[in-house]
Amino acid sequence: MHSLPGQGAVAMRRTAGGRWKMIAVLAICAAPVIASYLTYYVIRPESRQVFGELIDPQRPLPDLRGISLTGDEVNLLSLKRQWLLVTVSGGACDQGCQRHLYLQRQIRESLGKEKDRVDRVWLVSDDVPVAEALRPALKDATVLRISGSALGQWLTPAAGHSLPEHLYLVDPMGNWMLRFPASLDLADAAKAKRDLERVLRASASWDNAGR
Repeated sequence: MHSLPGQGAVAMRRTAGGRWKMIAVLAICAAPVIASYLTYYVIRPESRQVFGELIDPQRPLPDLRGISLTGDEVNLLSLKRQWLLVTVSGGACDQGCQRHLYLQRQIRESLGKEKDRVDRVWLVSDDVPVAEALRPALKDATVLRISGSALGQWLTPAAGHSLPEHLYLVDPMGNWMLRFPASLDLADAAKAKRDLERVLRASASWDNAGR
């Protein structure tokens, strides 16, 4: 007759099993964060081929509240879980602003089936009303009015330039990771699209469309 295992041995097995379960839960919770960093560093070895400027260290979305075109209060943190193609300007939206809004739309549409993983975001940095003529083109975009000084604590332009001169890319974890060169044209937009396609491919295993 074999003797039954002692209570101590049973307790040790239960403790070990509990530890492995805890490790598994922690690994699952950490996976999106790890994936975000992998996405960033996947393209770093090819940095000479990257059109946009990689932001190092990355800067997370700030806890800022903006006002939408419908008057609703929206926290920037709620924009996580999508890639964000961001432009910044005053509400008057000069030619440079209108060009960026157009290029945002063109870049996103050119992504085909992947476009639903990307949101267009316009951050309005002053109190000037947005012209009614612009609103039809903003139908599928997120437009939030946020203090320019507050935005300047998060986004920064390249030396010698201003915030409205660039497009910015934010990953689904909420990290600002790329700044595209100032004053993009259509040819530059094609290069920016290639950068975006690269990070979308790199994140395909963990990033899904929609929030």
